[in-house]
Amino acid sequence: MTHTHDPRDPNNPQDGGQAGTGTGPVRHLPGHIAAALAGAGGVTDSAGQPWAGRSLSGDDAKIHNFDDDDGTADAGYLAALSDLAAGTGDEAAVVATLATARVFVPILAQLAEEGEAAAGPNGDPLHGDKLRSDKQADMALVTLKAPDGRTAMPVFTSAASLTAWHPEARPVAVYAARAALSAVAEGAELLVIDPGSEVTFVVRRPAVWALAQQRAWTPSYADPDLAGALGEDAVGFPAVRRVEIHPGGGVASATADGRRLPGGGAGPELRVVLYLEDGLDAAGVQSIVAGLNDAWARNEIFAERVDSIEVKLQRAAP
Repeated sequence: MTHTHDPRDPNNPQDGGQAGTGTGPVRHLPGHIAAALAGAGGVTDSAGQPWAGRSLSGDDAKIHNFDDDDGTADAGYLAALSDLAAGTGDEAAVVATLATARVFVPILAQLAEEGEAAAGPNGDPLHGDKLRSDKQADMALVTLKAPDGRTAMPVFTSAASLTAWHPEARPVAVYAARAALSAVAEGAELLVIDPGSEVTFVVRRPAVWALAQQRAWTPSYADPDLAGALGEDAVGFPAVRRVEIHPGGGVASATADGRRLPGGGAGPELRVVLYLEDGLDAAGVQSIVAGLNDAWARNEIFAERVDSIEVKLQRAAP
């Protein structure tokens, strides 16, 4: 028997809203991310260096770190994907390569303001009819809707993969950590790496936050601290004899030719197995599951480190 659960709202497993709905906790942005977002557009750059007094001549003419970039995918990322496919690596290693990798973020032009010009019957501008014209266009980040309704940001490891996905998109080179920070600013909970390519790898919310904070990420299903926290929450339910965590059914992903990869899926990424004492009726089981859902939603470790889960019920051995 399996129950699915999204930690954003313990009262609605299918809810697509943000943390803090229902009885769940308000999931505040980590301080590192909040500080970086608050500083955008200030008198200093992201490294704290003042813009004032900078020159665009000589060595200062180098606009960014990617002037000599050939637009190909990061070798470390490709190697980690190869190890994942071969069964010698894991998705944590793939995400770890993104900490120092350059990626391309797609930018598209959008009309910000329309102007009106006078035109005559044959396009004569001296007569009274109106023609609409593009007065101002802005450049906008591209976001997608995931199947579960959440916002996702596409990023690409190479200029070629971005162009193949959307020929009109402008590729902007950034470090993946900066792309993750932009995803948080846009309200995106997922990074989708190379959509439409041979391998599409999804970075889920806890890993997106870890990239944005430039810290290591441990998948929830391999996190001993999380396992301990879930076990502590179960102490208040004597009928729960044991709690185990495993990779969920949404961890795996598929390549374009149908090969299965043990990572890079969109979730649920965590399977929680509850071993229950024998003899419980349906109402008793439902009460336990609802109570644990509520306890987990109030658990800060759970809220930060779990993207989505499925709960499996097992009868404990006598």
